[in-house]
Amino acid sequence: MPQQLIFEDHYKRLGLEVFSAENLENFNGNRFRTDIKVFFIPSGYELSVDFNHYKTKKPSLFFLTNQHLNIEKGKDESILLFYNRDFYCIQIHDKEVACDGLLFHNVFEIPFVELDTSETTLIKGLFQNIQDELEWKDSSAEEMIRTYVKQIIIRATRKWKKQNIDNETLKIPGTELDIFRDFSRHLEIHFREKHNVTDYAELLHMAPKTLTHKFKNLNLDSPNQFIINRILLEAKRLLFYTDKPVKEIAYNLGYEDPAYFNRLFTNKTGSTPSNFKKNYSSGKKYNI
Repeated sequence: MPQQLIFEDHYKRLGLEVFSAENLENFNGNRFRTDIKVFFIPSGYELSVDFNHYKTKKPSLFFLTNQHLNIEKGKDESILLFYNRDFYCIQIHDKEVACDGLLFHNVFEIPFVELDTSETTLIKGLFQNIQDELEWKDSSAEEMIRTYVKQIIIRATRKWKKQNIDNETLKIPGTELDIFRDFSRHLEIHFREKHNVTDYAELLHMAPKTLTHKFKNLNLDSPNQFIINRILLEAKRLLFYTDKPVKEIAYNLGYEDPAYFNRLFTNKTGSTPSNFKKNYSSGKKYNI
């Protein structure tokens, strides 16, 4: 595969780039920060997504939007598909692919699926089809590429459900899945200004107690805890990856009283925001 191919038409943009041991350093940084990313990663890679670290034991697909992705080690070819919302907006097309809140923006922070041998062959074939269309530059290429992107997402959504629903990871029956998916989607959009369970229950057209009970019955953290976790994740990103002062971060996350935000962060993480910024070096380790 060539190193990079790009499609651009007015505001629409999609690209495909291949990485391996020789050019991994080209990946890291802010080049793909604003893109929606579908990343095929073979086994034997080590990477971090935000503050979680992964080592791939099987070929995997990672689905990323605003997360900070850093590739630490890898040998065989990985393939990055990246595009903007003008090319394909997951929110607008959610009825077609039903991935928002699962592959992207899920509150459980599980941004990947593992692939078996036949699935790997199939997914790599779809990436190859996208590459062919990018090289041919036919007038119908854009629509063809979009159909291949949809196929990758639909297949991965099915796989995500199979790997994470009704098993040891997440004991969520399929009948309840849309509630958690919708909660995830609303949380991603509103976490900066809506900090209470009542706000999200209202968006989901149910009583706050009903929403809380649904989470409790499935032995999940409370909705309130998920809200706090999402706020803290954004706070950590801003502390670690930007030079914004703590006071500005507090305002950015909807807290008019920076001292309250400081206490919340310290209480939940065991470290003041300032100390986190100075001392963070490694997060949880995952082998997948």
